[in-house]
Amino acid sequence: MTMAAVLKRMHLNYRPHGFRSSFRTWVAEETDHQFEVAEAALAHTVSNKIVAAYQRGDLFEKRRILMQDWSEFVLGNHQ
Repeated sequence: MTMAAVLKRMHLNYRPHGFRSSFRTWVAEETDHQFEVAEAALAHTVSNKIVAAYQRGDLFEKRRILMQDWSEFVLGNHQ
C-alpha cells in the first residue's frame, strides 16, 4: 500500500511529498548526515556526470542509519 493510500485511509489531508520535504529539511538543519546520503535516501540521482561515473555505491548502510535516526525523530525518541 502506498503512503498516499495510507493517509487517505486514515482520513488525513496530507501529501507524501510533504514528508519528503520535511525529511530533507531535517537532514540539512538538524543532523550531520552527508548531503549525498540524504539525496540517495530520497532516490535522487546525481546530476553531475563525472560524480555519477565514480560514485557507484548505494550507500546502503549509511542510508539505513539515516532512516533509523529519522524514525526516532518522527516517533519522538530523539535526544
